[in-house]
Amino acid sequence: MTVEQFLTYLQHEKRYSPHTVQSYRTDLIQFRDFMLQTFELSLNEVAYIHVRNYMVWLMEEGVTENSIGRKLSTLRSFYKYLVREQIVQSSPMALVKAPKAPKRLPVFVDDQKLDLLLDSEEFFDGSFSSVRDRLVIEALFGTGMRLAELLTLKESDINFYDSNIRVLGKRNKERIVPISKPLEDQLRTYIELKTLQKFDNKTEGLFVTDKGADAYPKLIYRIVQRYLSFISTQDKKSPHVLRHSYATSLLNRGADLNAIKELLGHASLAATQVYTHNSVERLKSIYKQAHPKA
Repeated sequence: MTVEQFLTYLQHEKRYSPHTVQSYRTDLIQFRDFMLQTFELSLNEVAYIHVRNYMVWLMEEGVTENSIGRKLSTLRSFYKYLVREQIVQSSPMALVKAPKAPKRLPVFVDDQKLDLLLDSEEFFDGSFSSVRDRLVIEALFGTGMRLAELLTLKESDINFYDSNIRVLGKRNKERIVPISKPLEDQLRTYIELKTLQKFDNKTEGLFVTDKGADAYPKLIYRIVQRYLSFISTQDKKSPHVLRHSYATSLLNRGADLNAIKELLGHASLAATQVYTHNSVERLKSIYKQAHPKA
């Protein structure tokens, strides 16, 4: 019951997205099951040493440092809530340190390759599914939206008069993102074509399946992976790669870091600064290729 109370708190008071709440639920259930099966303890009885045993088990199971760090972050939030509600006297997480994860630069696709994909008629035709797929790629790369933000878009969020889109981000924070003329034109074409399909099930969602139901995460993943495979050989081909590509492209063209932060909906500048490393790496690459002493 305590877990469900905490999740309700996250959903209604912290205003976390359903996706985030589900991630918290998964982490907490895994931790609860481990404590019950290994030590026959409830979550209220856990001590520091038990959390350490849990970390060791995760490492032995091959869970990455980043994933372990996320799970520990979930537990910190959970026990902070229990202390606040006076369910436990102290948090077993006080002395727990997450394993140091290697720093990884965001993976992105060169904007010239994306332009080639989106401007070519070779990969797309006039069918509804093809027009939708093209718009998915164009919207993710053209606005830097997260997957969850794309899925919650409604037709009413598009302002054709001012050429922008209202995006509902993390913790239900709204932001306004400008859209280009090509993206605006594709949105108009898609909406007109969607209307012509005369789907039986009417939905407010902008993106829908071939049968008119709300689009879902796996559909968007499949679309992105399929089309990026035409232009890129890199292993990672997710919707978030297009968000990284959007930010990197803006930075490489001289956009202010604070402006990029606002466009991406980052809570702090620290999250945006990771893209400056990509820019430095790009400059190093250019230097090595072009300078005679490199």
